[in-house]
Amino acid sequence: MFEKHPYSLLVGQYLQERSFPQSPAYLYDPIRYILSLAGKRIRPMLVLMGARLFGKENLQEVLPASCAIEYFHNFSLLHDDIMDKAPLRRGKPTVHMKWNDNVAILSGDALLVKAYEELAHSPAHKIPALLRMFNQVALEVCEGQQIDMDFESTEYVTEDEYLNMIRLKTSVLLGGALKMGAILADASDEQQQLIYDFGVNLGIAFQLQDDYLDVYGDPSNFGKQVGGDILSDKKTILRIRTQQLAVDDKREELENLLFPNQVSDEEKINRMKKLYSELAVDEYTNQLKEHFMQLAYNQLSDIDVPETDKKELFTLADMLMNRVK
Repeated sequence: MFEKHPYSLLVGQYLQERSFPQSPAYLYDPIRYILSLAGKRIRPMLVLMGARLFGKENLQEVLPASCAIEYFHNFSLLHDDIMDKAPLRRGKPTVHMKWNDNVAILSGDALLVKAYEELAHSPAHKIPALLRMFNQVALEVCEGQQIDMDFESTEYVTEDEYLNMIRLKTSVLLGGALKMGAILADASDEQQQLIYDFGVNLGIAFQLQDDYLDVYGDPSNFGKQVGGDILSDKKTILRIRTQQLAVDDKREELENLLFPNQVSDEEKINRMKKLYSELAVDEYTNQLKEHFMQLAYNQLSDIDVPETDKKELFTLADMLMNRVK
């Protein structure tokens, strides 16, 4: 549904017009490969939407910043896949599996440089503000990834710590994309902050829903293995809330399920889901998602532009938050 959006097509055309040298092949072929695995392109679309919301007519001036966001996102995926030892990305072999770790690291580095090169094609008087926003987001995404990795060796993660991690790792890039569009459209500082906050809270809600769908989603629609987070003992909001609430026999059950190789994968998933239900963490996750979704909608409502101009952002948010289970 996102792939056919006019802004996605506009971004896709612009990306196709970008060229990379043929040599050295091991540097540039992986870049062409990762960019060919077209995802939803939500982040570059948000740059365009942020600009249009505040009346920007010439979207050609916005496309370089939009491309920079897409390059940065893919750079982060190249490196994240190495750290996560992920075999697949968008249903295809990851770059580090198709080539090797060193190739993926260096190609990612080159893609980050290309992101800055694209930003330099923005209107000259806008570049300082765009760079400040881009650099802030880029550093925060790195911080979020490190915190997420730290969680792997942390026995107890609080809910606030988890929400901060997903804000940094996932959500600030959505907010930053929208704010960069607003910067290019000459929006006021107050309006820039509102659209940034809308994107951040939308991103948090999206990740909370992702946690929920990993357990309860339909894999044919969601595109992931049901219960994958449970099997990898990932500290999602459901796991954190369960650890917080479980006492007595439920605490014993949780500890048994976290002990490796005690039960089959199917049994582990079913018993953990039962524990989630008994402690109502599934309902809590949905309530928390709705809380951040409402924050996002309120911030979008507060933006001082005609309501009709907000329609496409409300529509996009609804599409993101109403994926089929």
